[in-house]
Amino acid sequence: MKKTTTAALILILSVMLVIAGCGNSNSNSKNTENKSKDNETQKVEAVSGASEASYTPYDQLKDKYDIIIVGAGGAGMSAALEAKAKGLNPVILEKMPVAGGNTTKSSSGMNASATKFQKEQGIEDSNDLFYDQTLKGGHDTNDKEMLRFFVDNSASAIDWLDSIGIRLNNITITGGMKEKRTHRPEDGSAVGQYLVKGLVKNLQEKGIPLFVNADVKEITQKDGKVNGVKVIFNQADEKVITAAAVVVTTGGFGSNKEMISEVRPDLEGYVTTNQIGSTGDGIKMIEKVGGTTVDMDQIQVHPTVQQEKSYLIGEAVRGEGALLISSKGTRFTNELDTRDKVTAAINTLPEKTAFLVFDSGVKSRVKAIEQYEKMGFVIQGDSIEALAKEMNVPADKLKATLDSWNSAVKAKSDTEFGRTTGMDNDLSGAPYYAIKIGPGVHYTMGGVKINTNTEVLNKDGKPITGLFAAGEVTGGLHGENRIGGNSVAEIIIFGRQAGIKSAEFVKAQ
Repeated sequence: MKKTTTAALILILSVMLVIAGCGNSNSNSKNTENKSKDNETQKVEAVSGASEASYTPYDQLKDKYDIIIVGAGGAGMSAALEAKAKGLNPVILEKMPVAGGNTTKSSSGMNASATKFQKEQGIEDSNDLFYDQTLKGGHDTNDKEMLRFFVDNSASAIDWLDSIGIRLNNITITGGMKEKRTHRPEDGSAVGQYLVKGLVKNLQEKGIPLFVNADVKEITQKDGKVNGVKVIFNQADEKVITAAAVVVTTGGFGSNKEMISEVRPDLEGYVTTNQIGSTGDGIKMIEKVGGTTVDMDQIQVHPTVQQEKSYLIGEAVRGEGALLISSKGTRFTNELDTRDKVTAAINTLPEKTAFLVFDSGVKSRVKAIEQYEKMGFVIQGDSIEALAKEMNVPADKLKATLDSWNSAVKAKSDTEFGRTTGMDNDLSGAPYYAIKIGPGVHYTMGGVKINTNTEVLNKDGKPITGLFAAGEVTGGLHGENRIGGNSVAEIIIFGRQAGIKSAEFVKAQ
């Protein structure tokens, strides 16, 4: 009976999670309401991403560790696992009530080139192609040394995940890419929760302590070397914990309206897809100990966000064949162009919103759509005409648009907008579906400056002794525009590197 009750509770909490979303409002009363809902969402995500029992009890806290990792997203957990594999004693401190951070919200997948799974499926790819396409997507502003390390270590990151029970062998494509290199879970589901669950499981198995509600406020130094942190537990108990090295993996600042408005006033009023903990804490702390930043004004707006719930509709939907349709029932852009260009195209429409339109085939290939359905985002019609009625767009225009697209797929030539990817299947499988979307703040490309050893650099380009960082808290890798699927790759590739290099640093002391 107890098990039945528990299962029911988990089901209810899961439903609460998908309803809560990540709201955003201008009124003070709504802000308070949304904050309360978002705090509840974080607790619920403990069920969906990692069980409450995953976290280390407060009474097991020690005063000293080999390595302190600040932030329990994908980068932080990867760093901890690699540091532990090197024989060291790391700890993870996470300010939110659950592990996962923005990683939990990741949808489309993880980009990697020349992987064993691509080879098994006959997909021809290379690190050079991945490098060139990412550089082009970033408008040739990416840190080239960081980018080279990134692409050259992407396949080994896929292998490493596979070796610890996290298999990403279902491959699709995202905007700005020419080859299928976006790796997803085997069933095609969203990558985020699957990844977080697998990483937390590995932390448990390795006995790595992970404390939640642990809000790090300051990085401490002694004799010019980083030597620990000041942290407040459960909003009450302040502790000073020492370590030979600190790794900061706190994510970006996509939920800090003040920081966004300061560097990009044009984005004021945009919804955000970020979890509420993404407030730039790590950037501020690193600046206080001499770190410097890069590309802080480069903030990515994702083109396909469900506006009422600020919920990201993953790029895999377009990658598997969906079209973007205006209120006139017609296409208006290459759906798989880079995110900045697709966003700009949507913003030229009078409503600054559009519809993602797809068929039953796309729905079967993108498991995340089941989640969108549960959240009430998906409009359905048994025919194109029925869907057009639900969308309130001209039925004749929508039918002509889909007929034209299906002909383009058959001819492998999109003469209208030059789309060349995501054309493996036409849109002829009833029923038909649509999701209304618009742009939202999604990712902060800027952050603290690091090198390929993940050492944090000062204004003179010199490493700050004992301080490392990885993930969205850092800047430079993506330049002016991030390619979809590259953020998950970044947190794993550079998270691992931070664990390895911080461990090597500690051992050398």
